[in-house]
Amino acid sequence: RGAFSGALREKPGMFELADTGTILLDEIGDMSPGLQGKLLHVLQDGEYTRLGGRHPVRVDARVVAATNTQLEDAVASGRFRGDLYFRLNVIRLEVPPLRERREDIPLLCSHFVRPYALRYNRPVRQLPRELREAFDRYDWPGNVRELENAVRRYVILPDLDMALAGLRRAVPTAATRPAAAPAREPAAAAEPPEVWPDEGLSLRTVAARAAEEAERKLAVRVLAQTRWNRKEAASQLKISYKALLNKLKKWDVEEPPPRGDRAPGTEAERAGRTEREAVLSTG
Repeated sequence: RGAFSGALREKPGMFELADTGTILLDEIGDMSPGLQGKLLHVLQDGEYTRLGGRHPVRVDARVVAATNTQLEDAVASGRFRGDLYFRLNVIRLEVPPLRERREDIPLLCSHFVRPYALRYNRPVRQLPRELREAFDRYDWPGNVRELENAVRRYVILPDLDMALAGLRRAVPTAATRPAAAPAREPAAAAEPPEVWPDEGLSLRTVAARAAEEAERKLAVRVLAQTRWNRKEAASQLKISYKALLNKLKKWDVEEPPPRGDRAPGTEAERAGRTEREAVLSTG
C-alpha cells in the first residue's frame, strides 16, 4: 500500500520515468521554495525517496530547465535559491524574442499549419500572402505561443479579415503600450522615426535602432511620471529593476537636476512662509 488512500500500487514519478533520458522543467522560475529544495537534493545526490517509500531511488536523467524570468534577479530578491541556480546554470541558451528573429516566422507557420490542418480536418495548406506579411510586421509580445494560436485560429476559421483584425485587436504589453505623455510634452508616437539613409545600413539594423530609441523614450517618460522612482518605473515597464538600470547606463541617461531649490509658490507666499518660520524659530 502507498502513503495515501487508494494508493494500491507503485506509481513512478516524472524523474523515474525520465531515467536515462531527458526531463524538461518548464517555468522553473515559478517553482515554490519547498520544491526548489527537493529538486536541489535530486540534482546533487542523483536520488530521491518516493512519497511513503523506505528506500532511495537512484535516477540518471538529463535536466533541461526553461523560464521567461530573470533568475539572477529572483536570486537577488530571495525568490529563487542561489545554490539551485548555480546547479542548473551549466550550459545556458538564451532564445531571443520572436520579434528579433523574424526569419523564423515563415518556418514556424509551416510547422504549425500541417498538424492543425490534420487535427481539425481542414483544407488549409498554407497561409495567404497578406496574412504572412502581417505576421512578419507584428511584434508578437506573446512570442511563439501567440503565433501558434494565431495560426491555429486561421486553420479552424480561414477568414482573412478576421485574422487581420485579430492582430490589430491584440492587447499590447506594458513594454509596447505607449504611455500617456505629460501635457507639456508632445506624444513620442507623433515624432517621425529617424532614418540613416547614408550609412548603408540593412533594414534589420534600422529597425533595431528605431526599437532601441522607442524603448529609451518610453523609459524616460515613465521615469518622469514616477518622479524617477526606478523601482516603480521598472514595475510599470514590466522589466526587472536591474534590467532598467542596465538600460539607463547603456543609454547614458541620468536623473535631471532639480529646477532650483526655491520653495514653490508666489513671492507673497514665500515671504509669508519665511515670516512664519522666523516666528517659530524665535518662539
